[in-house]
Amino acid sequence: MAETTPIEEARKNAGLLIFLGMLTVVFGALAIASPFIAGVAVAMLVGFLLLFAGIARIAHAFKSKHLGTGIWGAFVGFLGVAAGLVMLVRPVVGLAWLALLLAIYFLAAGVCEIITAFKVKPHRGWGWVLFNGIIAVLLGFLIWLQWPVSGAWAVGLLVGVHILITGFMLVSLGAGARGSAPIAKE
Repeated sequence: MAETTPIEEARKNAGLLIFLGMLTVVFGALAIASPFIAGVAVAMLVGFLLLFAGIARIAHAFKSKHLGTGIWGAFVGFLGVAAGLVMLVRPVVGLAWLALLLAIYFLAAGVCEIITAFKVKPHRGWGWVLFNGIIAVLLGFLIWLQWPVSGAWAVGLLVGVHILITGFMLVSLGAGARGSAPIAKE
């Protein structure tokens, strides 16, 4: 049985890609329309992940044959469990902290992109790197200046935008695959 290419797979599943893309667009639009609810959902998901990762670390720590590794592993595991429980029990508090981390991320990423832009200048596209860096820094400052209130909109809105764009990408991929001619086999 011959292996299929990604284009052949997309062509076979074009209808499904379009359907899933449209569904994803709807969920992205809902997240953008209700960024607080989307953000709380993200905070709770992160809470579950931290809780389970913490439990796994604790279990691993108790199986460790080295005292130092076991103690540190258990300590980190208990921190993960505690952070996960806080995120689950008080997701709005967790959402505020996620927004702060997001602000720090955008600030750091933006500064790095601005520096990179001047390192690659005058090569083609350096202006887009600079523009992206400036936007990231501005977004980071916006989230930072409005913290902790920014937790109510930043995380959910940005996740919603990403989901929406992903949905458009899936629809576009499916429509493009549906309209493409099959590749002739020799």
